[in-house]
Order: sequence, then structure tokens, then C-alpha cells
Amino acid sequence: MPSYDITRPRFRLSDEHVIVLTELATDRPVPDEYTAARDELRRCGLLGQDGELSVLLLPVLKTLVNPVVVVSLEATGRQGTLNHGLIIGEDHVVAHQSWPGEREAEYTTVEPKTLVWAMAGMVNLQQSAAVRDAGLAVVETTVATLEAGVGSVADVPAAASGSAERDHIRAALESAAAALEPSGTMEPSGTLDEPALTLLADMIGELRSSWRMTAAWRGRDGGQDGVAVRGFGVWDCGPLGYWHRELPAEPVAPGQVGPDSAVRLVRTDAKRVWEMITDLLPEEGEIRRVAGR
Repeated sequence: MPSYDITRPRFRLSDEHVIVLTELATDRPVPDEYTAARDELRRCGLLGQDGELSVLLLPVLKTLVNPVVVVSLEATGRQGTLNHGLIIGEDHVVAHQSWPGEREAEYTTVEPKTLVWAMAGMVNLQQSAAVRDAGLAVVETTVATLEAGVGSVADVPAAASGSAERDHIRAALESAAAALEPSGTMEPSGTLDEPALTLLADMIGELRSSWRMTAAWRGRDGGQDGVAVRGFGVWDCGPLGYWHRELPAEPVAPGQVGPDSAVRLVRTDAKRVWEMITDLLPEEGEIRRVAGR
């Protein structure tokens, strides 16, 4: 069910609720398949009986309907994938954050001057002195090998020891790399030599989240007016620190990455991640304004 907190204000809304609200805000008919979502909005008080929108929603809806920059965050961990983001409008910034197992995300306005702090908070960016020396600064493999290692974690019993989990991950990495090993060629494969094999198994075992953040706006793409996009990906490995996923480089287009695609993870730190977040946002001169706005 949708709900709201008038003290901030903030709203808990599902994708279906947002579709209903934006359709009404732009004077378009609500499709029949969203009747239940519309009824839920009425029951919680965000819609009147005749479809009038609560005044509390106006800053959020104005931003959702006419965005200038859209920042998307996809964060994957042991509880699955969560989608968060920021919508930057002419007058307001709206943040939305989802919760594991819940249909509704929380929507709230953000002070524009704290925009980068809000983005950093969504990825739980931490400056920690407890990060261990990993020994290596770069780990390279293939998408298939990496996915086999990450996917193997689901097969480890919850009561298993950390060392047993690492052994299981390592075996999955070795098996996947061997399956990709080319015979009689000099082409690169997913093979992992020591100490990279042990380090990657440790990184997967400590992985808090792998996330990618992208920003999109109306600008120039290939010399033509279009949608401009910037992005980057990071692994948060807890005590093993942050790792920038240089390959596959973001933004990744559909069909661009396959099992044999190269993966390169490069050790970084919280300061550099903060800089990458800051660099993600466009300068004013990069944004192409729509006439009349």
C-alpha cells in the first residue's frame, strides 16, 4: 500500500503508483490495468475521489514529469538487485530508494546543494581505515568466470564457515575458467593465476554490493542531439575496499557484453569514488534545454 509522511514529506510508492500519478499529472487517461493502484492512492489520501492530486505531491510530480538529469543506481548483493536513483528537475531534486522484498520505494525531495552527498549515501560510501592490503591492484578475468564465482555463493549453506565458502567460490572460478580455456591458441581466456584467483574468491566472499551508477540528460550523442549518458561501476568488498570495474566499461549497451567479454577490476578508494560520482553529473553547458522550459 502507498503511504506518506507529512513531516518531511516523503512517500512510499510502487512503480504502478508512479505511473498512475504521472498520467494524471499530464492529463492522460490511466490505463485499466492500473485501476487497483489508483484505488490504493485514493484510500491513502494522495488522490481525491475525482482524481485530484494531493498538493503534497506537487514538487515530486513536477520533477518526475519534467526531468533535466536522471541518475540511476543498480545495486546487487546477496538479497538481490535494488534500483535507486535521483531525478533532477529545474526546481527540485527527488530521490527514490527501494527496499529488499518491498514493492514500494521511498520518494523524497533532496536539497540540491547536498546532491553529491545523497548519491554517495545511496552506495554507502565509507572512508574506512580498516581496509586490508589486497596485495594486487588489478584483477582480470572474463564475464563468464566472474558470473560463475558470484553465482556459486547461492549454493553455499548459510551455516558454512568463511573458509568453506571461499573454497566453494574458488572451485567455481577454476571450473569456469577451465571451460573457457582455448586449445592450441594464444587468445586470452578466463584463466586466473595465483594470487589473483585467491584474491577474487576473497573479494566475492566479502562482496557487500556491486553497483553501477549512470546519469542521463538531453544533450549531444555522436554529434547529434540526443540522450547523453555517463556511468561507472564499483565493487564494494568491505574489508578489501572498493574496486572500480573498468571493464566492461559503463554505460553498457544491450548485447554489448557476452561470456567472453573481459572484466577488469582496479583497486580504488573512497576519495576516488567520490570524484567519479561528482564527475558523473553534467555541466550546465552539456544540457540541451527544451524550448519553452
